[in-house]
Amino acid sequence: MYEKIFEKFKYTFNDVSLLERAFTHSSYAHEQSPDSSEHNERLEFLGDAVLEVVISELLYKRFPEYDEGQLTKFRAGLVCEASLAKTGHGTGIEEYLRLGRGEEGTGGRFRDALLADAFEAVIGALFLDGGFERAQAFIYECFDEEIGLQSESFDQFDNKTFLQESFQKNSKIPLNYVITDESGPDHNKTFTAKVRHNGKVLGVGSGRSKKEAEQSAASEAIKKLGLH
Repeated sequence: MYEKIFEKFKYTFNDVSLLERAFTHSSYAHEQSPDSSEHNERLEFLGDAVLEVVISELLYKRFPEYDEGQLTKFRAGLVCEASLAKTGHGTGIEEYLRLGRGEEGTGGRFRDALLADAFEAVIGALFLDGGFERAQAFIYECFDEEIGLQSESFDQFDNKTFLQESFQKNSKIPLNYVITDESGPDHNKTFTAKVRHNGKVLGVGSGRSKKEAEQSAASEAIKKLGLH
């Protein structure tokens, strides 16, 4: 029954009942017996803790240039409901979920909250069945692509936010971004931006969009001012 998912996980469960419980929503369990606790909520609790430890360690090692605040923001983006649901869907777990009739009828099989919870429960089940290293390997593989995608935009997003937060500590004067130049054909333009504070140019940057140029300018300002 679970051969396909075992192949996806690159792991065969010794205790298949753990995986079955990870796929069992409370709505299904309560239909079988109103007092039943044979559902995935306890495994979800465990998987959430394992996931946070593994992702924290992974980001700590992979991004030595990030400080505590940046690592915390990055982790939050990875373990949020939408990201977990996307990652869980990528493993195909929705095919195996056991849902109550009401939950099934309202599209619960593809609901982000339900998928995210089930994915964490699967991690909890892997941890109990195969140990920490097995769960760790699974998380590494599942999140490798997502970390790469998020890291591409994280620096740009964080640079502008970080610069703003740094100046707000000591000044009420807002930062001002100005597009000073644009060149190239319409389908391949390059924009240049400057970021100023109280009339002083802090940084200059360029990019394929106005937003990207502003983020680049913020990045240069952070480096020049030694704010990292």
